Amino acid sequence: MAKKKNQETRTKLEEINDSLSGIEQKFEQHKNVIYWAVMAVLVIALLIWGYFKFIYGPNLEKANNELVKADTELIMNQDSVAALKAYEKVAKNYSNDAGNVAKLKAATILYAQGKNKEALNYLEDYSPKGKIVGPASQSLLGDCYVNAKQLDKAVAAYDKAIDLAGDNKDYVPSFMLKKANVLHSMKKYDDELAIYQEIETKYWGPGAVDAQIERAKALAGK
Repeated sequence: MAKKKNQETRTKLEEINDSLSGIEQKFEQHKNVIYWAVMAVLVIALLIWGYFKFIYGPNLEKANNELVKADTELIMNQDSVAALKAYEKVAKNYSNDAGNVAKLKAATILYAQGKNKEALNYLEDYSPKGKIVGPASQSLLGDCYVNAKQLDKAVAAYDKAIDLAGDNKDYVPSFMLKKANVLHSMKKYDDELAIYQEIETKYWGPGAVDAQIERAKALAGK
C-alpha cells in the first residue's frame, strides 16, 4: 500500500516536473519575442513620459500664459477685440486644455458680437469640461443652433447641457425652459408640456410655470 502511494507521489512529481520543463522550453523558444515585447512596452512608456515632460507640459504652460494675457485684455482693458485675437491664436496653435478653453472664450465673445456662425464653429469643436462651464457651453451651443434655425440640434445641445448639469437645481430648469421654447417653435406641444410639468414637480413648485402649462395644454388640445 505504501509502495503504491510512493508510486502515485512520484507520478505527480514527474507530471509537475514535466509541466515545468514544458514551460521552460516554451520560454526558451519565445524568449526573444518576450524580450522585444517588454522592450516595446518600456519604449512606449518612455515616449509617453517624454511627451508630457518635454512637449505637452511646456506647451500647456505657454498656452496658459497666452490665455492670461487675453483675459487681462478683456477684464482689465475691456478690449474684446484684442482679447478675441489672442483667444483665437491660442485656439489655433494649441490642441491642449488651454486651446480648448480658448475656443469657448472666443465663441462667447463672437456670440456677444452677433457673429453666430463664427461662434458656432468654435463651439462645435469645443470639448465640454467641468460641472459649471461644461453645461453652460452646451447651452450656448444650443442658443447658436436656435439662431441658425437648426432646431433639432438645439434640442440635442440643451439635452446635453441638462445631462452635464446633473443635480444642479439652478442650471437644469433654465436649460429645460430653453428646450421647451424650442419645442414650442417646432409645434411639439405635448413634449413642451411635459417639460413644464417636470419643472413644476421637481424644481420650482406649483404655480411657477402655470401660464406656460396652460398655453401648452391649449395648443396640445388638452
